[in-house]
Amino acid sequence: MPRCQRFCVDVTDGVCRLGWIITLVGPLRRIGRALLAFGLVLIAGTVGYVILGFGALDAVYQTVTTVTTVGFREVHPLTAAGQLFTIMLILMGVGTALYAFGVLLEALIEGHLRQRMGRWRMDRQISRMTGHTIICGCGRVGSASVQYLSMLGKPIVVVDRDPARLQDLEYPTVLGDVTDDRILEAAGIARASALISAVDTDASNIYVTLSSRALGPDLVIIARARTEESKSKLLRAGANRAVNPQLIGGRRMAAFALQPHVSEFLDVVMHDETLDYRIEEIEVTTMSPLVGQSLADAALREATGALLLAIRSATGQFIANPTGDTRLAPHTILIALGTSTQLDAVRQHVDAH
Repeated sequence: MPRCQRFCVDVTDGVCRLGWIITLVGPLRRIGRALLAFGLVLIAGTVGYVILGFGALDAVYQTVTTVTTVGFREVHPLTAAGQLFTIMLILMGVGTALYAFGVLLEALIEGHLRQRMGRWRMDRQISRMTGHTIICGCGRVGSASVQYLSMLGKPIVVVDRDPARLQDLEYPTVLGDVTDDRILEAAGIARASALISAVDTDASNIYVTLSSRALGPDLVIIARARTEESKSKLLRAGANRAVNPQLIGGRRMAAFALQPHVSEFLDVVMHDETLDYRIEEIEVTTMSPLVGQSLADAALREATGALLLAIRSATGQFIANPTGDTRLAPHTILIALGTSTQLDAVRQHVDAH
């Protein structure tokens, strides 16, 4: 896969519309028009020679040799009318042929066809993706999300209006304004499982959240909030979570100052890919055989080796270090600590015995 092929539907800043679309769509249109004109000249020349009394194959042959200036002799002697027609065909055909060949050569040299094919392959790749995460905005916050999700091997599609930010990415990308519904549809929002809105302004994040919620009622939407005042607006707009990176960063720095070992342990478990331990969540679905059982009966620790840190009930209440008599209801979320093997065993244990 090429390092980065971008799909641009529409933008509002003018740069993509006049720059990117012209560099991709413009040359293709010129190629199509040049080939169409060349084909029309060949058809007109063939029809003209047939009218002058040539056979169909002879007419095609005479037209091709005339237009391409090969210089072979005439198939049949030409009358005065035939000579005049040939002169007109040469004047129109040679220029058209040179223009068509020039446009094709320009497209091949500048890589327009290669870019077009790359965009087509990227479009097909995105159309086959399901359950992926769309990251809107590839600045500092968006790039950190891209890095974390890619570290976990999760499928992602990155959307940004700045082509420089997408230049060296190795993931499916969409170039355009995320406030445009067509851009979100091009990123496969109908098949995505989550969307992270990390664009630069709160107004844009609110707009993206509104559009995304309308296009994906069941989509998990995490939105960036630059101020505390905007968090409530983002939640009302349909975001599942509104996150203020500056606030979280400040609290994390303070936690490192007060409890460095606890903070470093949580940091390593959540973000260090070299350590096998992870904290993950597993849902107890309505079809799980553990529904209605107590934690003691479920024997998660004994069966899997993972440590159950907390559960979240279907009503949203957190219960830390739950006791053995706590019963598992449908849609309970288990928050477990363990290796990837242990966590996989928890999922299998929850799904079926």
